[in-house]
Amino acid sequence: MAQYAYRAMDAAGRLVPGSMEASNSADLELRLHRMELDLVDFRPTGRPAPGFGQRTVRRKELINFCFHMEQMTAAGVPMLEALGDLRDSCEHARLRDVVSDLIESIEGGQPLSRALSHHDRVFDGTFTSLIAAGESSGRLDEVLRKLSESIKWQDELAAQTKRILIYPLVVGVVVLAVTFFLMIFLVPQLTAFIGNMGGVLPLQTRVLIAVSSVFINYWYLILALPVLAWAAARLWLRHSETARYTADGLKLRLFVVGPVLRKITLARFATYFGLMYGSGIAILDCIRLSEGIVNNRVIAAGLGRAARYISEGQSVTAAFQNAGIFPPLVIRMLKVGEATGSLDAALRNVSYFYHREVRETIEKVQAMIEPAMTVILGLLLGWIMLSVLGPIYDTISQIKT
Repeated sequence: MAQYAYRAMDAAGRLVPGSMEASNSADLELRLHRMELDLVDFRPTGRPAPGFGQRTVRRKELINFCFHMEQMTAAGVPMLEALGDLRDSCEHARLRDVVSDLIESIEGGQPLSRALSHHDRVFDGTFTSLIAAGESSGRLDEVLRKLSESIKWQDELAAQTKRILIYPLVVGVVVLAVTFFLMIFLVPQLTAFIGNMGGVLPLQTRVLIAVSSVFINYWYLILALPVLAWAAARLWLRHSETARYTADGLKLRLFVVGPVLRKITLARFATYFGLMYGSGIAILDCIRLSEGIVNNRVIAAGLGRAARYISEGQSVTAAFQNAGIFPPLVIRMLKVGEATGSLDAALRNVSYFYHREVRETIEKVQAMIEPAMTVILGLLLGWIMLSVLGPIYDTISQIKT
């Protein structure tokens, strides 16, 4: 379908601008008519670009979608009426287009899960599988409520992950900027003064002058090399599955960040695995869908091994234990859940435990970053001052004698 920018008129005679996907102009007019709008004029804008601005459906919009549909379904409102109300009240252009297409698909006889599967960039395979399980079990409102809660939780985890990654990056940029200023502007002036004093310079002063010369003469290489290395790494990761697997394993072993990312990944796995299992999806299908959720090839490979062990006849606990990537906490919770028949509840406990640990770890790391930055800057300034003041002190001492 192509993308069209249009102007339409509502029942009150007001012009309503917007954009929408449609097969052709007749399809565009039909879609607007169903929204009780009369097409005035339009122009094609090419294929949709879902990665920019309002073309991306964020988690916030998905949460609103799930909450609205859960409330309407629980109140007994028919599906088409619930979607129609959502379409008319939706302010997000992309989601409004998606809901309009869902209405057309359902009017054509498709169930909601099948209609959602046509928009896999918005609703992933786990989302549509859960909706299908809710439709078959008659618990669609409950599934939508759990999906809303899970997406909220996932949004919070994403924000926490960004916080722990972005803050050290900002601190590193500040330290680098201060270092450049000292080495390119301040140190040359001080070393020129020291050089005029004569005498033999101590080792730390000579090292400081050499480092400052490198910054002055090769500053462009110092700035360009990290960018070139990042671009080369991106290109390598894009064309090599082995590189992507190695990079995902390295992420889990990074100092401070690695354990937090592992806990976030396991918490996401436990949340969605428990949600799918509680909705009636077969355990092997839960594992298969979880491989795409964890967003880490090392853990996904472990899930694949666990699925293979289960298909060979092992218990869930033994399979996950033999997979070799899950900590004892997960194994113990799985064992208890399997023994009591409440595997989904046990996995929710795992999710809660890791969620709390992630939050506490992030708070500790953030509390450590500020003093660490102070120590780094203090050591840098102390080295410079020692290298500069040392020769001055030696010269003054010689004058007194």
